[in-house]
Amino acid sequence: MNIQKRILLIEDDESMGFLLKDSLEGYNFHVTHLTNGLPALPLLKKQSFDLCLLDVMMPKIDGFSLSSEIRSFNLDIPIIFLTAKSMKEDKIKGFKVGADDYVTKPFSIEELVLRIKAILKRGKITNLTNESINFDAYSLDITNLILHTQQESIQLTQKEADLLSLFVKNPNTLLRREYILKSIWEDDSYFLGRSLDVFISKLRKYFKETSSIKISNIHGTGYKFVILDSSL
Repeated sequence: MNIQKRILLIEDDESMGFLLKDSLEGYNFHVTHLTNGLPALPLLKKQSFDLCLLDVMMPKIDGFSLSSEIRSFNLDIPIIFLTAKSMKEDKIKGFKVGADDYVTKPFSIEELVLRIKAILKRGKITNLTNESINFDAYSLDITNLILHTQQESIQLTQKEADLLSLFVKNPNTLLRREYILKSIWEDDSYFLGRSLDVFISKLRKYFKETSSIKISNIHGTGYKFVILDSSL
């Protein structure tokens, strides 16, 4: 028997929240619905959830701010934004504050369920991979999402770890944008392409103190994770 995945749904529209909760439970998810984002923070610290569904426009605390707060103590839980906004800038902002996906209203429950299952599947595969990769003076702990340097250990998000893992497994090799997006997000849409640029910027910051590693942008094509003087 499949274990029910626990979803925390935060949607201030009670009718929409009831509909989503009822529909998702029909797909064998266990759903806890809150109409306000503030109670979500202590609840996430006390209880275990497999995924968060966050509305963006909410009173007291909006979805973007709530996502930032969640990421301050939980880097692992997947977050999907539900929003009526379709502006590309809003979608990019969502990924900057830690979102794994972004669903624009109106949407079909079938689409939402497919996105949820895809994210949970990727997380399951990663969690079962007990692997550490050494490169240059660094070590990437894929299981615990930690990048170890000679000076410190950096906690990564799931997407940062997935992207860095893809790079270090393909050093000094041009990876096309479409390939990266399909590998990490299973989609190569325009706004996900923009979010890829955000994650590249984050990774570059982790290697800013070294001259032996750089992430090169091959204009109009993709990226190359360059390791200089490496045996890889």
